[in-house]
Amino acid sequence: MTTKFDVEDVLSKLNNVEKVSLLAGTDWWHTAAIPKYNVPSIRVSDGPNGVRGTRFFNGIKAACFPCGTALAATWDAKLLHRAGVLMGEEAKAKGAHVILGPTINMQRSPLGGRGFESFSEDPVLSGIGAAALVNGIQETGVQATIKHFVCNDQEHNRNGVNVMITERALREIYLLPFQLVVRDSKPALFMSAYNKINGTHVSENPRILQDILRGEWGWSGCIMSDWWGTYSTTGAINAGLDLEMPGSTKWRGPMLIQAVSTGKVPQHILDKRARNVLNTVNRAADANVPENAEEKTADTPETAALLREIAGDSIVLMKNEGSVLPFRKDKKTFIVGPNAKVATFHGGGSASLAAYYAVTPFDGISAQLESVPSYTVGAYAHKDLPLLDLVLKTDKGERGFSFRAYNEPPTAEHREPADEITLTKTELLMMDYQSPNLKNELWWADVEGYMTAEEDCEFEFGLGVYGTANLYVDGKLVIDNTTKQTRGTMFFSCGTVEERGVVSLKKGQTYQLKIEFKSSPTCKLDKGDNVLFGPGAIRLGGAKIIDADEEIARAAEMAREADQVIICAGLNSDWEGEGADREIFGLPLYMNKLISTLTPLNPNTVVVIQSGTPVALPFLPTTPALLQAWYGGNETGNAIADVIFGKTNPSAKSPLSFPKRIEDNPAFLSFRSERGRVIYGEDIYIGYRWYEARNLPVLFPFGHGLSYTTFTISDLNVERIDQKIKVSVAVKNTGEVSGAEVVQVYIQQQNPSIRRPKKELKGFEKVFLEAGEEKKVEVEIEVKYAAALWDEVREAWVVEKDVYDVLVGNTSELTGELKATFEVERTEWWNGL
Repeated sequence: MTTKFDVEDVLSKLNNVEKVSLLAGTDWWHTAAIPKYNVPSIRVSDGPNGVRGTRFFNGIKAACFPCGTALAATWDAKLLHRAGVLMGEEAKAKGAHVILGPTINMQRSPLGGRGFESFSEDPVLSGIGAAALVNGIQETGVQATIKHFVCNDQEHNRNGVNVMITERALREIYLLPFQLVVRDSKPALFMSAYNKINGTHVSENPRILQDILRGEWGWSGCIMSDWWGTYSTTGAINAGLDLEMPGSTKWRGPMLIQAVSTGKVPQHILDKRARNVLNTVNRAADANVPENAEEKTADTPETAALLREIAGDSIVLMKNEGSVLPFRKDKKTFIVGPNAKVATFHGGGSASLAAYYAVTPFDGISAQLESVPSYTVGAYAHKDLPLLDLVLKTDKGERGFSFRAYNEPPTAEHREPADEITLTKTELLMMDYQSPNLKNELWWADVEGYMTAEEDCEFEFGLGVYGTANLYVDGKLVIDNTTKQTRGTMFFSCGTVEERGVVSLKKGQTYQLKIEFKSSPTCKLDKGDNVLFGPGAIRLGGAKIIDADEEIARAAEMAREADQVIICAGLNSDWEGEGADREIFGLPLYMNKLISTLTPLNPNTVVVIQSGTPVALPFLPTTPALLQAWYGGNETGNAIADVIFGKTNPSAKSPLSFPKRIEDNPAFLSFRSERGRVIYGEDIYIGYRWYEARNLPVLFPFGHGLSYTTFTISDLNVERIDQKIKVSVAVKNTGEVSGAEVVQVYIQQQNPSIRRPKKELKGFEKVFLEAGEEKKVEVEIEVKYAAALWDEVREAWVVEKDVYDVLVGNTSELTGELKATFEVERTEWWNGL
């Protein structure tokens, strides 16, 4: 698809039925084509940390990038631009013209289910980072979609919650990252949020979509809904929503045609919406991707190298008492923890995909050691039992299991499979599964595989389902998830809880596992307000039952005997994912007890935490070294090993504040939807703005991050050049190894007319220095962005006549040593960009 068409010429020839057909998807991932006018269908694809392609179910493998908070932790716009270029190339391999990302909602609370997808608690860091990513994507001809516009900051009741927020907070915090992305990268598409703002759903909110986005900011792209985030016909289209997704349409089609014919939707509005979609389709030719292209993989050494670099540069060295890190490769090493032998490389929901590969921390670390490390799990951290991907084999002894779909129930005689597939992942998301041989919405499937016990043990199986299902082991019913069902958080909160059953296994014996599944019409759960995902879903997990105290005691003995200890802990996609917010702030199950027991036993101990947002760290006082490793994508394990052994000198800075207690978080009392509303009572005081305003100590401040070398920042100079300020400093690497430092520039007004945060990040720059090297670093900031606050009376940004302090450092917890000023000589108001 390389030929463009004349949008105005085509629009003039289309009748209203054809125009309306353009305004909704035809399926999950494609827009409508009009062949007689050479208007092709284009393909969209998730998402925020990789390009999945067109299938959740049995999808083509793809590159998985570090999650959003990890990308932000690099504080490196140049690196994120390179990441965006790679994302664009990955999209082309999947035949996609549009990427549904990046996500730049704000982290009001660490408990947000999709917090890991977004960048930061700070709008400037979010906006600058996302703009770099978008520029990289769109440099390839692929189009980026900024989402979720706006205030989609929680999963609880996300489709119905009314976000009650002041105009000042909306402008200064929640809209600002989107505004910066429009200013700096002009993304092709916006995706509207599910929620309401001050009483009106965003997808039918003309003030948000028209007055601000298209009016004030002058943006002229295409606005699509989130999936099933369109709630009306006339309201949404008159408000500015161009494209309803996914298809087939619920709100457009005949209803929209009638609305136009009766004048409820003016003709010129229909034409505008169709024009915006046509412009997006036309622009897709720049990607040089054929219509309905075959999906391919693009797993190259160059891709692996860049993913490893990004992941390594995202890992934050939070603590390094006595310079215990980096570790030596020739020492006796003990690796422990539930995240060690599992590749926890992405969060759940739209961010999930089938990766080319995923390196576990154990494998990454082992590959760099000179001898084999000792290992034990220590404690479990799963919410749902671990998937059995690496355990199951087919009846032919190959990795995987069989999936056979039928038009008839198991009681039917001589039934034949309508479809038969060999799969490898025991989480089956079938929202996009189709088989031409299945005749009705109601159908049956047998999922069958074999596992061989590694030891005598009591083994617990877990089965979650959307639809109904039972698990049989060697023909014996172990789990009944059919007779009675209880709603859980699986499958975007559409599915059941994980029902569990226990089987006694004998070492060396092979067992047949068989799931009898019936599709979604048999589901007994109340449909509620959840998005329903097609034919159904299955999740099968399992783990040996362990005695936690015995396992911790065993780990303690191994820790004493080792020269160095690596504890791999954290969360996973069960705890952090789309459809539900986190239930706990701390680490799950016995993790805290394990870490608190081990860290005092060996002075050469590092704790590696994998989570998308902060967790409680009660063991911090006895922990010599701590790494925050996020969800690092394909190269997770290699990147962690690179940092632990010094191949990568950590240079990341935390994009989030780490509170001591969840009760200290500004959204603690107002995070969940209550009677359909959530009040953003903290107003503009989100993240470090809140902790500083209340003088609340935190475990780690926003912008914190250590290195294996040392730096000095000196010679601050602030120069006013027309409508900008140029901030310059000298940065010197005073240590013995090369490394990188982040210069962070904060602004505070000396005499504001209304209350303001103590300071706010307004710019930053990352600089790489050899040992002993010194460089001058400059950061330019427009005065109107450096100094402005939102004036709710004038409905405009205002830059007040005053003196403003410029504070520079390498963390938000500044010493005050580097401080200069600039002056604004008269008060001015402004709108737009």
